[in-house]
Amino acid sequence: MPKKTHKHHAPDEPSKIKPPAPFITAAEGKAAGKKLRDSAPRDALGSWQPNPNRPDPITILRAADATRQPALVPLRYGRMLQSPFTFYRGSAGIMAADLAVTPATGVHVQACGDAHLMNFGVFATPERRVIFDINDLDETLPAPWEWDVQRLAASFVLAALSNGLSDSAGKAAAIEAANSYRLHMRAFAEQDVMDIWYARIDDSDFLPLISASRRPIVEKRIAKASRASGSELVYPKLVEHDGGQPRIRDTPPTLFHAQAEEHPGHLDTFAEVLAKYRETLPDDRRMLFDRFELVDVAIKVVGVGSVGTLCMVALFMSAAGRPFFLQVKEANASVLEPYAGASHYRHHGERVVMGQRLMQPASDLFLGWVTGPQGRHFYLRQLRDVKIAALIETYDADMLKVYANACGWALARAHAKASNPWTIAGYLGKQNTFDEALGKFALAYADQAERDYDKLRTAVRAGLIDVELER
Repeated sequence: MPKKTHKHHAPDEPSKIKPPAPFITAAEGKAAGKKLRDSAPRDALGSWQPNPNRPDPITILRAADATRQPALVPLRYGRMLQSPFTFYRGSAGIMAADLAVTPATGVHVQACGDAHLMNFGVFATPERRVIFDINDLDETLPAPWEWDVQRLAASFVLAALSNGLSDSAGKAAAIEAANSYRLHMRAFAEQDVMDIWYARIDDSDFLPLISASRRPIVEKRIAKASRASGSELVYPKLVEHDGGQPRIRDTPPTLFHAQAEEHPGHLDTFAEVLAKYRETLPDDRRMLFDRFELVDVAIKVVGVGSVGTLCMVALFMSAAGRPFFLQVKEANASVLEPYAGASHYRHHGERVVMGQRLMQPASDLFLGWVTGPQGRHFYLRQLRDVKIAALIETYDADMLKVYANACGWALARAHAKASNPWTIAGYLGKQNTFDEALGKFALAYADQAERDYDKLRTAVRAGLIDVELER
């Protein structure tokens, strides 16, 4: 494992508290937002034209490889090569560079940083309520609110094309996402700050959006996922018994144990890391965590954008013999940092944890962070706690619009919770100018993503990039 350094290496203690933002009234915020239309017209958000000095997209991708596990980088490119949509999912750094030179109001929020449609889904709160929200915040950072909405909108066009739907279907879904974001942001701007903070989208909110024919399927998936803990559901899939002892089953190249000869005593080392992670948990969570025993740990390849970063899954058992899994994900600098500024948090695991707490209505019970061997930054949470991913590949044009509505709603709620909904709402206004602009941008940027995807394919054919395809 190569030596890893971070720009903001620091101990696992929390960073210093940020000073409070200036207090403004709702009326002042809305007036300021409306005035921003003079310097940043809403229809200007619909334009996309590559800068003549646009960085080479393949160079941006290769630069990010330096922070990844070399043996897993070919697998990352193999996943990105599946379609322009999967390429888009793995190329947040390219779009961050592009968005940095597009028109913006200058209003910053706690941004997701990678708000494509696959980073939303259903999961359970610590109180066991099932909610729909953003569930991947590895790139979170204070940044322009427009960047999240633009990335979300373009992802719908690419998803539509991946499903064999038309450009017009993709544009309609992108417009729906923008419209939902605008309408819900305006609604949040009319609420008290405490009501915004406690707002969440649960099954009673999103199920009525779904057609009567599809609703029973979704209800069945939620019921199945809710009957048992996520750990109990994945245990039969991930674990085998070796001499009576549970052990994570190797299924390379996506799940495997570290080689003992390369990493001797890795389980003991991991236990030491967990002891430091434990200190980032509140006292009540520490007491609960102490009631589990570490049994095994393995490397697990997840997603598209995360492939190559060091991600692991750890198996624990309770005194009663019930399984419990923690997911351990490496946290690098956000792809937004070169354009939006360095994180306030000195530790990138802490950055992700605090971003989740700021943006999600409720975060995982065991969310914490730690510095691992060789100075690597990690954050930890439960693995698949009643997590239900959208089956995007099955969606027709109508269902894609329903899902766009939900994603736009969730993104507005996340931005409104810990940022300034009044100024954004004042800027967005009552008309559909913003919605149409985002639809236009989404189509244009989807074309750009397809061109960049073709460049990746050309680089692979030329032997410049190694690729590993999964069976």
